Amino acid sequence: MTKYSYYLLLSCLMFLAGCQTVEPLAIDYMLPADVSFPPSLKRVAIVNNMPEVPDNKPILAKEKKKDDFEIASKTDYYNGNAAIATESLAEALAHENYFNEVVICDSALRAHDVTPREGALSQEETNRLVHDLDVDFLIALENVQIRSVRKIKYMRDWGIYYGTVDARIYPTVRIYLPNRSTPMATINANDSIFWEETGNGPFVQGNLISEEELIKQASDFAGTIPVKKLLPYWKTANRYLFCGGSVNMRDAAVYARDKQWNTAIGLWKQTYATQKGKKKMQAAYNLAVGYEMQDSIAAALNWALKAQAEARIVDKKDLTHLGKADIPYYVLTTLYATELKERKEGLSRLNMQMQRFNNDF
Repeated sequence: MTKYSYYLLLSCLMFLAGCQTVEPLAIDYMLPADVSFPPSLKRVAIVNNMPEVPDNKPILAKEKKKDDFEIASKTDYYNGNAAIATESLAEALAHENYFNEVVICDSALRAHDVTPREGALSQEETNRLVHDLDVDFLIALENVQIRSVRKIKYMRDWGIYYGTVDARIYPTVRIYLPNRSTPMATINANDSIFWEETGNGPFVQGNLISEEELIKQASDFAGTIPVKKLLPYWKTANRYLFCGGSVNMRDAAVYARDKQWNTAIGLWKQTYATQKGKKKMQAAYNLAVGYEMQDSIAAALNWALKAQAEARIVDKKDLTHLGKADIPYYVLTTLYATELKERKEGLSRLNMQMQRFNNDF
């Protein structure tokens, strides 16, 4: 989901939460990873394949002043702490209980290089490590880069200083199988972490996170970032039901609260077949939610697309239901249909990735 779509969805939820005829609910579902591991790969070793960094000073620093309120702004680039990131990656993977065993080898494999280098493990190195560590394959941390932006502003209206450090972390990992000359896959991921302090000038300067602590915390965070690309993961999403407008819709909402989805679906179908306009659209939307709650994603998408088609007609005829901050029904239904499409497209890959658990998830 794009950043724009996220804010649109957030606006939709705020709009719907303010309506008395809408009831929010949450759903947990699993999404597939970018990489699929055969069920035969049960034991994995996490290894540190980052080059040695003898003196981790900022690789590059830029300082500038942007406006009258900004006292200072500085951008730095660092290498991450390989040992910390490797341990964090191993712990994060072990916590998911996806593999039978996760072994860590956090000593730097490149420590004895005459010339510091960064490169993939050779087939010979991979085979030796797999044998020595008694595992089926390797996941190697190859690189961790950190970009930090440190700012201090004077907040004139409050008479205080506001300091922030926004760091974006870029870890790279590779997957190695024995007897292969090249890595199975390379994963490049990124995410950000943020710190802030407020107070007088000396307090902010003295308490805003130091470079040493930034590298430590960012490196620990770096190990967790690739996990969603390596393993299937759970997501909690917001859903909501239209509950008013007719006896059927109100009764269906009661059954939905009791998780009696089949009965609620029957009432929503009656409403969809007998009503027009907004009520028809809302019934179709509820049907999509009801089927999704039963893990019938294809049926849920079908009803979401019907709700989208009805929403287009409703919005075209009348937009008086919208306030200044409200979102058209067509946008609302489109966002939901898009999310269901992504779920449907990932189902076959997810089922393949969960075969080791007999698809019990």
